Amino acid sequence: MLAPGMAVNVARPGYELWRPNREKPEAKTMKAIVALIFLISAGLLALITLGGWSRLESAGVGAMTLAWAGLYVVFAFLVLRWNRGVLPVAAALAIIMAIFAAIAAPHWFARDKPGLSSPALPEDLLGLLTVILIPVQLALVAVAMLGFSQNWHVEEERPVGGTVPAAYGDDEEVGAPAGIADYDDEPTEAEDEYDDSERAPPPPPAD
Repeated sequence: MLAPGMAVNVARPGYELWRPNREKPEAKTMKAIVALIFLISAGLLALITLGGWSRLESAGVGAMTLAWAGLYVVFAFLVLRWNRGVLPVAAALAIIMAIFAAIAAPHWFARDKPGLSSPALPEDLLGLLTVILIPVQLALVAVAMLGFSQNWHVEEERPVGGTVPAAYGDDEEVGAPAGIADYDDEPTEAEDEYDDSERAPPPPPAD
């Protein structure tokens, strides 16, 4: 909870905000995997659409599929910038695309017959690419949900100039906040004078 009057995304004096979950190796790996699957999905969609454009049901279907591929490219760019908000949306779109691919694949194979004019790419190749698109979309759903569960957005405070703790890939401890001096066990000069003034005088010599 924030104290009254404390601004959001603003650290206390001597501290800075950081996102520790983004420093973990598994988060960096997941980010790269999600972006890669986005790009693979976009490439497959573009290849199937352009390769079979002349035999699509309508130009509107082709335009929508190309827009879908472009959206995947945008999502890949956002994920590389640690944007996790697009992951649930991408998972929902991937489920829908997997359903479309499962419906479209048999129709491409059914066109692979003598006497039918072929599009730019052979029908059997288009059917194979459409079949491959199905597990790719299911994989996208899985990695998108795993990436979303890693909480890339969580922010914490750390001292300014402090290093990353060992749990996040570094062996050094977080340093002390800037501007705070280190204390030692040696008494200061003022403390020595105070101690001398407080000492009891020596007893008088005995007669």
